[in-house]
Amino acid sequence: MVNKLDISTDHCMIPVRKSPKDYAVYRISPGDSNRLAIIFDTATADESLTVCVEIFDPYGKTPPNRHNFAVEMFFILKGEGLGICDGKTIPLKAGDSLLVRPTGIHEIRNLGSNRLYALCFMVPNENFSELIRSGIPEELDEEDLQVLSHFS
Repeated sequence: MVNKLDISTDHCMIPVRKSPKDYAVYRISPGDSNRLAIIFDTATADESLTVCVEIFDPYGKTPPNRHNFAVEMFFILKGEGLGICDGKTIPLKAGDSLLVRPTGIHEIRNLGSNRLYALCFMVPNENFSELIRSGIPEELDEEDLQVLSHFS
């Protein structure tokens, strides 16, 4: 049975809309070969989640990392790469998804001479957005904006 939508509430939840030009972009450390463009996080969604676009330089990668209780999911938007989790290697291409459960030591590697773009979700946040925002501010360039506007 489908419940009818109750529209008789006394308050309105205003949705938040953002476009790529609104995203805050950071490189966590100076030597990193990936940037993260925050779409929504604890600061903007008032929820314990982080949603970002991770942009890997040619042949770039994340440092191996793990989360104690957060689940992280990657959806590959463009490019080809590898997901490595606890020693298992998984090839990734546009349209593929990778779910990393808590405590799995993982990294993503870009295999190509072009950028790799991945939509990344982490729930709960586990201080991920705070780590990103503590990094070096950057901007999306024309190539990034072209790739991200392709989906609009």
